Amino acid sequence: MATTELTARRAGAREWSALVVLTLAIVLLAVDATVLALAVPALTRALEPSATEVLWIGDIYSFAIAGLLVTMGNVSDRVGRRRMLIIGAASFGIASVLAAFAPTSGILIAARALLGLAGAAIMPSTLSIIRDMFRDAQQRTLAISVWSVGFTAGSALGPLVGGALLEHFWWGSVFLINVPVMVLVVVGGAILVPESRNPNPMRIDLASVVLSFLAIVPVVYGIKQLAHADLGPATWAGILVGGAAGWGFVRRQRRLEQPLVDVALFANPAFSGAMAANVIAIFAGTGLLFFYSQYLQLVRRFSPLQAGLGELPMAIGGVAVVAVVAWIVRRWGRGNALGIGMLAMALGLAGLVFAEGAASFAWMASILVVIGLGMGLAGAVATDAIVGAVPRERAGAASSISEMGNELGAALGIAILGSVNTAIYRAFVEIPAGTDASVARAANESLAQLASVAGEGALLESGREAFTLAMQGTSAIAAVLVAAAAYIAWRRVPRGDVD
Repeated sequence: MATTELTARRAGAREWSALVVLTLAIVLLAVDATVLALAVPALTRALEPSATEVLWIGDIYSFAIAGLLVTMGNVSDRVGRRRMLIIGAASFGIASVLAAFAPTSGILIAARALLGLAGAAIMPSTLSIIRDMFRDAQQRTLAISVWSVGFTAGSALGPLVGGALLEHFWWGSVFLINVPVMVLVVVGGAILVPESRNPNPMRIDLASVVLSFLAIVPVVYGIKQLAHADLGPATWAGILVGGAAGWGFVRRQRRLEQPLVDVALFANPAFSGAMAANVIAIFAGTGLLFFYSQYLQLVRRFSPLQAGLGELPMAIGGVAVVAVVAWIVRRWGRGNALGIGMLAMALGLAGLVFAEGAASFAWMASILVVIGLGMGLAGAVATDAIVGAVPRERAGAASSISEMGNELGAALGIAILGSVNTAIYRAFVEIPAGTDASVARAANESLAQLASVAGEGALLESGREAFTLAMQGTSAIAAVLVAAAAYIAWRRVPRGDVD
């Protein structure tokens, strides 16, 4: 009977057209997660944020999405996934305007949090709608591959879009580009996307909602403070509160008849293995990419547009893999395909350790293609394994868990690898005796702040060398982590399909 349903419900022209709309939304969300990286130097000059505020500006967007995705996924199952898509897209456009004209770093952080809230409404809706529209397993694999490549390509295209805008406009323009795109998503979603929901919607447990959010943000706050050698009570309180909330959240889900997160899903090797491997890969890739844009501008001395073009090879690799991902899965199975993607990414990250200190950029460009191929393959296979492991009526909840892993990995990557990057930079930057106090403070904060107050000279060159060492160190850590993720994929995710 299942086979008959799948054969009868093969997707047609309307479903593939709707996929274009959904992929456009996810591309923009991914662009927004990375587009700000190129604007950091200009933003630093305009708003004068501290190094900690720069990290919050970068990752509060992902924190908000990660903390609310599970809730929004379950809400979309209840009220309608198309409705949530349209509400989220409209809200995203409004929040983008607020971010573009933020007069202070604090207001910008708040606007980025609102963007995350709107993004949390959009993301689970897109993937669960795909799960509902594409009933045929092969069509679903291809559709999710397109969606996943949109996410990967959007992350890599963000710096290019930002660079092109920053060549001609102020830093806030990187947010205004969202508005016309979200208008297209709202209109296209209303016309092309079918409504779907869980016919037996679960009750939203508010205590679980609060616990899920408290399990994420306080822990990351504590980790960020530890990286800055802050051992005060607020740091440890954040870690303890987050850990206790996480423990309480898991216990509550096991007791509830209708849990916010069905923890029993993690007993499925395809689900848990794909989740673990994907979170590690996103953690490593996004954490490194956030500072890579600064490396190109501040160390390689690229213009914003040149820096964006410098990251384009990763997008090319991510897009190219969509043509072969379905064949690779049929040929080697999900677990092996996921492991191959992770291993390619790990090898690319290891290559960056050497390329970041080389004079020529050509080697680095070729390495970025390898990283993009690996990320595109791994992301598509992992997402398909996760979403395909649950019934269609629970697609929103499963999609939100998958995307929560993506966003949490991205947020933790920026926070932890970013903090490691900052710690290594501070350990190696040499500030000569007699340096003006304000310049010394800027040098100790970040290379971006140093470049904004110091001209060419020994101090700025020392900062560039220290930042290069920091990038090489974080690249090596990222490579080891992704290699571990490849091993998890080979060991935990079954070779065959889970359908």
